[in-house]
Amino acid sequence: MSVLTPSQTVGPFYAYGLTPRGRAHWDPDGTYSWKETIGSNLVTPDVVGDRIRIEGGIYDGDGKPIPDAMLEIWQADGNGKYSNEPGSRCLPNTAFKGHGRSACDKDGIFQFDTVKPGPVAGPDGTRQAPHIVVAIFARGMLRQVYTRIYFDGEAGNATDPVLSLVPADRRGTLMAKKEGAVWRWDIHMQGDKETVFFAV
Repeated sequence: MSVLTPSQTVGPFYAYGLTPRGRAHWDPDGTYSWKETIGSNLVTPDVVGDRIRIEGGIYDGDGKPIPDAMLEIWQADGNGKYSNEPGSRCLPNTAFKGHGRSACDKDGIFQFDTVKPGPVAGPDGTRQAPHIVVAIFARGMLRQVYTRIYFDGEAGNATDPVLSLVPADRRGTLMAKKEGAVWRWDIHMQGDKETVFFAV
């Protein structure tokens, strides 16, 4: 008699490899130190833009927290400049890379300290509203999924070419809302509140 083998899931590896707390580093003065590699605090002393904190939770189709997911973000600075643009190393905020990772805690909560990005030009030159690109990694997913964080109340949201592709009744899933000193944005992987994800 043959028996089906159980299905396998991916992870949870994120706390071990994708959100490392630091790495060994030889400083120019010859001293040995431990430096953060990729973390959830993107702010540098010379960064351009208004400092913000983004907090939220990630939930499965039943509304339960996903405790071992990991989020990765990429964004422009407050002037709408990416760190990898040609000539961008001449900018005064060269230490700001616009890239970070946050592991979720046992309650599925993540957070980023960063700056509010400025508007950026799209591939065809059309201005895009301030936004942050997000990749989500979690167990059971063979590939990460991609989405965006937009900021509620931004005038540019109405004409953003990517946001315009999303049905009007679903755009709210991409909007971070200001709650005191924090921008709140939750992710729902499935169900009635499912966040809009993009094919990349």
